[in-house]
Amino acid sequence: MLAAYAVSQSSTDPMSGLVIDQRPDPVARPGWSVVKLRAAGLNHHDVWSLLGVGLPAERLPIILGCDGAGVDDAGNEVIIHAVVPSDGWTGDETLDPARTLLSELYDGTLAEYVAVPTRNLVPKPAGLSFEQAACLSTAWLTAYRMLFVNAGLTPGATVLVQGAGGGVATALIQLGSAAGYRVWATSRDEAKRAKALEIGADKAFSSGERLPERVDAVLETVGAATWSHSINSLKPGGTVVISGATSGDAPVKAELTKIFFKQLRVVGSTMGTRTELERLANFIVNQGISPIIDSTMPLADARQGFEKMAAGDVFGKIVFRM
Repeated sequence: MLAAYAVSQSSTDPMSGLVIDQRPDPVARPGWSVVKLRAAGLNHHDVWSLLGVGLPAERLPIILGCDGAGVDDAGNEVIIHAVVPSDGWTGDETLDPARTLLSELYDGTLAEYVAVPTRNLVPKPAGLSFEQAACLSTAWLTAYRMLFVNAGLTPGATVLVQGAGGGVATALIQLGSAAGYRVWATSRDEAKRAKALEIGADKAFSSGERLPERVDAVLETVGAATWSHSINSLKPGGTVVISGATSGDAPVKAELTKIFFKQLRVVGSTMGTRTELERLANFIVNQGISPIIDSTMPLADARQGFEKMAAGDVFGKIVFRM
């Protein structure tokens, strides 16, 4: 089968370790299913794996990819949940200390076929295309959990989304708008600020720009570059929900004094559960939301998609067709 996989890692030339070529077809084991993929989404996680972040070199070669949608071996149209808990784990799989994501221990979704635990399969609603469904498992699920599980907000609240443009940020804008939040967004790029307004943001600001008023919650994926602005933008008692740090995890100032003096909450958020993925898919269909797709291309051209993501030239999701 055709697949995009990592054979080596480099902190200076990550694309040198990416290969798009034939790999053996997966074989199902007890309790697992083989899915024939129709579409798969690209994430920063895949680029970081090539950089050597979070993926031990001894596990190479490994097929990349966390997001995917296709048809299982019983003919059902399904969305793949990427979080794989350890054997015997019950409850919220994101809290399992031994959890893993597809493409970390087991081969991922950037391939024509993938083997996954059968419990990780979510029915794909008929109202979603395979390309739309392939956006959901990582970025959109992360956004759903940030907004609806960890932010502690009610409709009408004002939220700030840092770094509009990436998959999580565009999902946050679309989901937040559909849920009745007042959504503000920031970006260094004027064109991305304009697009943020087009997809549902009420206002868009330059990165670091002083806001007209403080917000109830900040949804943070950028990290070091925006951390001080996030803390300074919150109302007393407000919440910052952080699910990533694409600019690094060591801000110049931790802002600890402001955090305790203003009684702010800092909440970490990672991915989501299978149940939340199923609810997300239904919410998108019921609300008529169309996930923003930056570009769609054949899996054979996956290198082009990786290069776009590595360069930061993305607004929404990059999706590969099988």
